[in-house]
Amino acid sequence: MRAVRDRLAPEYYEPSRLPPELSAISAVPETLGPGSPAKVGILDLGFARRGERTELVERYQKTPLEIMRPLYVDPALPGMAFTYVMATGGGIAQADRYRQDLRCGPRTQALFTTQAATKVYRMEQDYATQLVRLSAAEGAYVEYLPDPLIPFAGARFHQNVVLTVDPDATVVYGETVTAGRIARGERHAYTVLGSDLEISRPDGTLLAVDTLRLAPGRCGGVEGPGVFGGHDHVASLFVVSGRRPAAEIADALHASLEGCEVLHGASVLPDDCGAWVRILGHEEPRVTEAVRAAWDAVRRLLTGHPAPDLRKP
Repeated sequence: MRAVRDRLAPEYYEPSRLPPELSAISAVPETLGPGSPAKVGILDLGFARRGERTELVERYQKTPLEIMRPLYVDPALPGMAFTYVMATGGGIAQADRYRQDLRCGPRTQALFTTQAATKVYRMEQDYATQLVRLSAAEGAYVEYLPDPLIPFAGARFHQNVVLTVDPDATVVYGETVTAGRIARGERHAYTVLGSDLEISRPDGTLLAVDTLRLAPGRCGGVEGPGVFGGHDHVASLFVVSGRRPAAEIADALHASLEGCEVLHGASVLPDDCGAWVRILGHEEPRVTEAVRAAWDAVRRLLTGHPAPDLRKP
């Protein structure tokens, strides 16, 4: 039986390390601090194959993070469990600490997404964090495709994601970051955003690392070459899979974006464990369409079926 640690202990939901840009502004806030009621959101979910369907067999949730029961909405893959993650507080606030553990057993098929875009509110003291731990066992096919992250002016946020992928499993992981509430004139008005992605095997072998650091007030800002390059949206899609050669996956990602009004670049991941693509765009609809086109191409290549409608309002 799986040992369960104390999910409300700080060592469970606090990051083991922080970027210096955030650790430098760590402070005890005058408002509710880390660990206070409603400041720690936990999702701990386990999925298993039951006959022809993937079912949720382990569930622990603590508000402000929660889910409803998984849905089965893909006619092409009727046994695939679709899980919508919701935040009851409407967004991430100062001193929030979130953690998601998503365990997908052998031969499971699962998709995780959010109910809406993730808003990160203004913070005057301390910061907010989210940890994501996703594992895919032998034969699993898992997709993690949240809606965009929207940082408000003054936001301070760090996300750490660890994907543990069996050599015979597939994980499609996406993330999108916007420049802020652009319609309100908040273009890169956040304080600092950080994101760390680690991809590894169950034995601990590290496959790839992707690091994002955005601090508009430092080192010449984030709008120049090598960062946003004058664009307002950046998206990434990582495909860890041995179902097809890595070069073939990269070619499919690249071809899917031809004709889209975005900048993009696709390449294979280290050790040919898969491929990835990064997308830059001026307008949110164009980036959303591009991400969907890339996802659809990967779905068709690896499963023989198109990407489904996620049925969001």
